[in-house]
Amino acid sequence: MISGELLKRFFEAASIQRWNDHISPVLLTELDKQAHKMVIAYVIAKFEEERREMDWIRLIEGGMFEFLHRVVLTDIKPPVFHRMMREKRDKLNEYVLGELEDEIRGLDEGFQQNFRKYIADSEYSAFEKSILRAAHYLATDWEFRIIYNTSPFIYGIEQTKRDIEDRIQDHYDLVGVQKFSRGKKSYGFIDICGQLRFQKRWANTPRIPETSVLGHMLIVAMISYLSSLEIEACDKRLYNNFYGGLFHDLPEVLTRDIVSPVKTSVEGLDGIIKEYEQNQMEEELLPLLPLSWHEEMNYFTVNEFENKIREHGVIRKVSIKEINNKYNYNKFSPIDGELIEVCDTLAAYIEASLSIEHGIMSKHLTEGKKEIYTQYKDKKVDKIDFGEIFGYFF
Repeated sequence: MISGELLKRFFEAASIQRWNDHISPVLLTELDKQAHKMVIAYVIAKFEEERREMDWIRLIEGGMFEFLHRVVLTDIKPPVFHRMMREKRDKLNEYVLGELEDEIRGLDEGFQQNFRKYIADSEYSAFEKSILRAAHYLATDWEFRIIYNTSPFIYGIEQTKRDIEDRIQDHYDLVGVQKFSRGKKSYGFIDICGQLRFQKRWANTPRIPETSVLGHMLIVAMISYLSSLEIEACDKRLYNNFYGGLFHDLPEVLTRDIVSPVKTSVEGLDGIIKEYEQNQMEEELLPLLPLSWHEEMNYFTVNEFENKIREHGVIRKVSIKEINNKYNYNKFSPIDGELIEVCDTLAAYIEASLSIEHGIMSKHLTEGKKEIYTQYKDKKVDKIDFGEIFGYFF
């Protein structure tokens, strides 16, 4: 089972400020950077999948391992971090594993073993690491453009600009990187996704730490993935549950994060919002991606909290019990929308709980936390006792 301490670790990334030695008009956090990186890695990997077989599980887990590695080592400036990794890699990796040992102990044993291999063996998941590095530098470049336009006069900023450009050029063997660098329409997709950094969760109340819609999406994806390992999901189900979590709020870039009380205050409003979001997805977002990807993106974002499979080309709504007993095979492309919804609610609950723990106790947060806990204190999905996890943060 996922530990409460590990979930707290996820949220630490929301407090790690990036570019804090530069002038920035907006708050740029490590959580948002990592979330944007995983969106970009998805797009790059989808292009690569057209040329070769992709190991999506290694890509997903590699992104999670790098996320945890970076959060443990906190806010080290990139040049210092890279030099430390060159000269003291083994010792730093031992330190990271030691810090996380208790927090990951309850997770899937294979996941733990893969973590150790990933950071210790440079040859393990080499191709997936190259995609994640490219995504890392592209996400950094997206941030840097904001910084550069604000303070182009800062000493050394031109060298930083050249360094980032050089690192991106090192990955020109990846088709997605070439397309991004030429400003193709797929770059518009990751640009729009980046805007979800600026949409704050719980927009009607102050919170500490603040989290964006984009950062929230990554946390939901990671919780969904780890929960899926616990129920022994097949690889395609793991893939769908991770990316279903990562993209579940994607339509909100077109409508903003409308808080639940507003959605439920007027009968039928939620349905109107959903219809508008889907129309805007079809008109604005999906055209930025290759046509062959549209079906999958709709699978992630339309009726995102329903359990679904594909059978003979038809999408069917099923129960998790049916998936476990009959459809837990790659050929059915199962996705646990119910699980993703619980993980989404859990993330919102932790957002409220941590802020209250930090002394921000607005009516919206306290009432929201109470209502969520009342609804989910006994919640179980398959063999996962989510009520116990909710109870940890009560």
